[in-house]
Amino acid sequence: MVIKRIVLAAVLLVVALVVQVSVLGRLQLPGATPDLLLLVVVGLALVFGPMGGSLTGFFGGLLADLAPPSDHAIGRYALVLCLMGYAAGLLRTEPGRQRSVLGPLLVVAGSAVLSTVLYALVGALVGDTAARHVGLTGLVFSALLYDLLLAPFAVPAVMLLARRFGGDQVGGEVTGPGLGTIARYRTTRQPSSVGPSTRKKLGVKS
Repeated sequence: MVIKRIVLAAVLLVVALVVQVSVLGRLQLPGATPDLLLLVVVGLALVFGPMGGSLTGFFGGLLADLAPPSDHAIGRYALVLCLMGYAAGLLRTEPGRQRSVLGPLLVVAGSAVLSTVLYALVGALVGDTAARHVGLTGLVFSALLYDLLLAPFAVPAVMLLARRFGGDQVGGEVTGPGLGTIARYRTTRQPSSVGPSTRKKLGVKS
């Protein structure tokens, strides 16, 4: 199970990075660049939970930090994607429950805004003032717009692959942490509706 998740995440991250650098990065769109790597991390985190999301985000961001033509400090984007993966993983829903299409889009919107702001803040701490010259507001708006346009094509596909090959559940039980696990824990702790005849057979007093 773990090996499948690692292999799947590695393949998706490498493919996303290649597309990011060779295609999306060369579109020369105004403002930010569509962040396919972020969308992959969000999609995997919504299935794997906070721990899997943070690890996926860290290694995905580290690949982006090391891949040419990267011109920023190593570890900067790894930190941002690690936090985004953890936050998105906290919003994971329990397997088997009906999932709204709006939910992942809201997670993508929040991740696009927060990742852009965090990236700029971390850059300011290490002396990178590029975001200040370009305009942080324009970067945030363009990142939000591009990622939301790309999300309906990328995030559902990533989540589908993660559930099919990464193992979202085994025997109906949740296999990873997240809000779904908490909900299941609370549900199983609720009083069960046991009838009088069953209580008598079990020797339970009313």
